[in-house]
Amino acid sequence: MSISSSIKSIQDIMRKDVGVDGDAQRIGQLVWMLFLKIFDDREQEWELLEDDYESPIPEALRWRNWAADPEGITGDELKKFIDNELFPELQELLGREGDQRAVVIRNVFKDAYNYMKSGQLLRQVLNKIQDAVDFNKARERHAFGDMYEQILRDLQNAGNAGEFYTPRPVTEFMVNRVDPKLTDRVMDPACGTGGFLTCAIEHKRKNYVRNPEEEQALQGSIFGVEKKPLPHLLATTNMILHGIDVPSNIRHDNTLSRPLRDWGPKERVDVIVANPPFGGMEEDGIETNFPTAFRTRETADLFMTLFIHLLKPGGRAAVVLPDGFLFGEGMKTRLKEKLLTECNLHTIVRLPNGVFSPYTTIKTNLLFFTKGQSTEQVWYYEHPYPKGVKNYSKTRPMKYEEFTPEIAWWGCEADGFVSREQNAQAWTVSIEEIKARNYNLDIKNPHVGEQVSHDPDELLQAYARQQQDMAAIRDQLKDILNAALSNNGCKVS
Repeated sequence: MSISSSIKSIQDIMRKDVGVDGDAQRIGQLVWMLFLKIFDDREQEWELLEDDYESPIPEALRWRNWAADPEGITGDELKKFIDNELFPELQELLGREGDQRAVVIRNVFKDAYNYMKSGQLLRQVLNKIQDAVDFNKARERHAFGDMYEQILRDLQNAGNAGEFYTPRPVTEFMVNRVDPKLTDRVMDPACGTGGFLTCAIEHKRKNYVRNPEEEQALQGSIFGVEKKPLPHLLATTNMILHGIDVPSNIRHDNTLSRPLRDWGPKERVDVIVANPPFGGMEEDGIETNFPTAFRTRETADLFMTLFIHLLKPGGRAAVVLPDGFLFGEGMKTRLKEKLLTECNLHTIVRLPNGVFSPYTTIKTNLLFFTKGQSTEQVWYYEHPYPKGVKNYSKTRPMKYEEFTPEIAWWGCEADGFVSREQNAQAWTVSIEEIKARNYNLDIKNPHVGEQVSHDPDELLQAYARQQQDMAAIRDQLKDILNAALSNNGCKVS
């Protein structure tokens, strides 16, 4: 059975259960089970590689001892075991002193729930998961990845989940351009399900890991924080799936709830890759963790202030932001001034409509900057649709290969991007012009014709011109009608 068929079959079973309400709950139910299955498969590896390996999970609670046997406990017995033994013990799991794997498991189950009411249906789901794929068979590891991608797609379609996720081609391109080296500390302070971090792991392994010592260096270089329980559970599972044996650096927390001044120099990072939630508002009081000039309840703006603060001198960042950040005023103007003063905002890639459809139609941009040197000029690159494509869709999503022209054009930051040239897609704007525009970064491509502007001042000016044109046409019509009716002694007022 294919991976997508297995997932559909599991969800069809869950739909029969009266305790599971909606796609988000079904996914949450599936993922904690999948986590235990993946962890048990990885434990089989660790038992072979580590002579003194000891599981942090009590023997009776290990997947192999209660879930793996298709003829194992079921019905009320299974339901009582999960509710009264499995969850309570894993939520309070201590393990051996200093055992970080136990901490990871405890954090995963802290906010997990067993929604299912039927022990018989639970057994059917467990058997489907057990049969779906064996993580320890090399040929099936890719299938596990396919299963995970299917879960993410289902989560995207869960309207009550309140989340949308960055397309993989975008995350791959952003990571490729910031090029995290082996020992670079890579962080996503709003990591969601861990898409940027898994791309960073794959990038490091492909380009910089050559021996076990270098793999160990990679293991401790990935950091993420996610405040919502289900994405955090998915992120932790994703890390294990991508070979991070102890993903203790993936924390369940709200990064913004910590005062900015409390982030010390030792916590600075080399690389930030992120798509901070935009369009949302933080709870009252969060803004007081930030300096007065940068206080707002808008989530994306607070994260941008944090990103600048968290980077080491010379640290690189790639961030997804909406058009509203580029043309926004007030606090956004001060934030952009800070960004351009403390960092070299060397590149803005402007994405076309539909990259995040159907989850949002807001136009987005990729901002690339390096901390420690002020901006002298900003290069813009307008990413076009592929030939023959008018919009992205589920059947025609964006592909990584579309970024090949950007990569070929990119050049090297160390030499000031001297190889870059303006073309139909690329243009440069000096810092003097940006300052003259009051830090409005919503600058149109000068190589193409009239475009839709999102600048409020430009929109108001265009509206005023339209009103003037309409008034002139109205006056002309009055004159024509008056002339036509003058012989009858009538007048149009």
